[in-house]
Amino acid sequence: MLLAVDVGNTNITLGLFKEKNLMGSFRLTTKRPRTSDEYGTILRSMVESTGVSMESIDAVVIASVVPKIMHSLVNSIRKYIHVEPFIITWEAETGIKFVTDNPAQIGADRIVDAAAGYALYGGPVLVIDFGTATTYDLISAEGEFLACVIAPGIQISANALWGEAAKLPEIEIKKPESILARETVSSMQAGLVYGQIGQTEYIVKKMRKEAGMDRVKVVATGGLGVILVNETQAIDQYDPLLTLKGLQILYEKNKDKI
Repeated sequence: MLLAVDVGNTNITLGLFKEKNLMGSFRLTTKRPRTSDEYGTILRSMVESTGVSMESIDAVVIASVVPKIMHSLVNSIRKYIHVEPFIITWEAETGIKFVTDNPAQIGADRIVDAAAGYALYGGPVLVIDFGTATTYDLISAEGEFLACVIAPGIQISANALWGEAAKLPEIEIKKPESILARETVSSMQAGLVYGQIGQTEYIVKKMRKEAGMDRVKVVATGGLGVILVNETQAIDQYDPLLTLKGLQILYEKNKDKI
């Protein structure tokens, strides 16, 4: 069995695969410091909650954008699962050709999303990940990684809003009943959610126009995408498991070289 691990700035998402079938997925926070033994204990608890033993896992693949936790996480995998994890970089076999100026700067999560978007939905494809940051990655019909846009995610915008404005409260991020809000909480919700929708629609439109790709398919992922996907026609497909699927796909492409 394969354990796929997506280490994001806010959450670590894990998926347990038997061949191509996702048997279960789990999530834990990234920001809390943990030792390798703490990671190992958490991993064992999550995996065995699905009825699968840790000994059944014979491979681990990781995409990480948080270098500071990798020492503990990798050592926990070595100690508790007894395998050497395959860590995704732009140099892995992905099925994508990186033609940007500095591919080494592309985050591992975006490499995985781009490869998954192209493999599962074909090209040209524009992959949007509504995570800590909102990223827009454009892949051509020939599988070329052409361009990207990185913007603050909804949570970053929300944190800035109530962190920098003394009288604004911390609120739940959700779509209000109307954009014509009449009190502070719904006013903030309207600004955050409809602001993100407007940003998404404009960036998609602009990227399509400048790339000359009117028919590019737009695929969205990321936990916060569920708030937005039904509010705009700019998104063709919402796939919340795109990154985990991509990790499984990239492991299969690279396993003979590991």
